[in-house]
Amino acid sequence: MKLLSCAPVAALALTLAACGGQAAPSPATSDAPSSAGASSSKVAVVASTDVYGSIAQAIGGDAIQVTSIIDDPDKDPHEYTADVQNQLALSKATVVIENGGGYDDFVDTMLKSGSSKATVINAADLSGYDQNPKQGEFNEHLWYDFPTVEKVVDTFTADLGQAAPAEAATFTANAQSFKTKLSALEAKEAAIKTAHAGDGVAITEPVPLYLLSASGLVNKTPGEFSEAIEEDTDVSPSVLNQTLKLFSDKQIKLLAYNEQTTGPQTEAVLKAAKQNNIAVVPVTETLPAGKDYLTWMGDNLQAVSDALGS
Repeated sequence: MKLLSCAPVAALALTLAACGGQAAPSPATSDAPSSAGASSSKVAVVASTDVYGSIAQAIGGDAIQVTSIIDDPDKDPHEYTADVQNQLALSKATVVIENGGGYDDFVDTMLKSGSSKATVINAADLSGYDQNPKQGEFNEHLWYDFPTVEKVVDTFTADLGQAAPAEAATFTANAQSFKTKLSALEAKEAAIKTAHAGDGVAITEPVPLYLLSASGLVNKTPGEFSEAIEEDTDVSPSVLNQTLKLFSDKQIKLLAYNEQTTGPQTEAVLKAAKQNNIAVVPVTETLPAGKDYLTWMGDNLQAVSDALGS
């Protein structure tokens, strides 16, 4: 994957110093109140994306103020450029949630350049997965992996309880409610697996691969294809033809298509799916407008189930 870009940190630090305390804070997540009206008693939380921001808001509720650096479904996470407002938000954060695994390195870069004393939660480190596998590449899209999300929730709940002890019981109750709903999503994965274990699927990028694998589905896409799309490089004609053959030969039941990354090769695959009556399941890396994390993931699973005819 093309890593998120970051504006030169030295320039950010100089600009921040010049602005002092006058810079406007970064926008909060859509389900959090605006920063302008935030109470100083609220725990400041910064998330690299609104996905983790939504998870944080579900646990912290009114006791926290969440700032999500990437907070718009129209923003391409691969081309994001951090700014002074992000640096300021990070400098004031009590807890920071990042994905890690090379996905949002700009967060660590800014943290190192500033004076933040925030507790940092790194989903990739919590996941337990090998981030440097001998074969293939590490799939950094960990928010599609429910066991990892549960680990993030548990760690965040504990850290939040230390930051605001008077609210610890509420945080714990919120986390339990969240994990109960997460378990229901895992049960949905299990149900799909029971009905469709071994069914072939295709992807344009590994974005939903954890969810598809947990549902018992087998990715048939040539690794060279999805890796090239993820790295924003050209796919060789032979690999593209091999990928398109999956559709003409009806080797797959659905195509999981990343709507936020398109180009001639992905458009060719999408066209092949439609021509061969293969169901298409659109996926994204950030929250669709108006949805929280659990609703979004529930919709993703229902779309997969519907595409398979469950």
